[in-house]
Amino acid sequence: MSTQTKYLRRDPADVEPWPETCGEIRCLVEEKDGAAAEVHHVKIDNAKLHYHQRTDEFYYIIDGTGTMVLDDEQIELHAGVVVYVPRGVKHKAIGELTVLTVCIPRGVLDDVHELE
Repeated sequence: MSTQTKYLRRDPADVEPWPETCGEIRCLVEEKDGAAAEVHHVKIDNAKLHYHQRTDEFYYIIDGTGTMVLDDEQIELHAGVVVYVPRGVKHKAIGELTVLTVCIPRGVLDDVHELE
């Protein structure tokens, strides 16, 4: 018999950040938590162009302004904007941004393919 977590609460202030492709990441909901998705709090800084083969991502801009490269297009970002990035789309955010990413299905950290 498996036990499913009833709920999960994590405060970004309680999670140790570490450097990753997009900048400084705090994993709020991780693959090991067994949820349907992963949730990351990310401070974007010098993000590298990358894509995911198996993972879709939603970016919610918490703070800051900048742009996002999506394949051959560039879009504006500011607080409150949501961006859906389907698997296979090359992308990177540019600017000083704080974002919440929702990654579906879980396992995104093993599905990062850097292009620069």
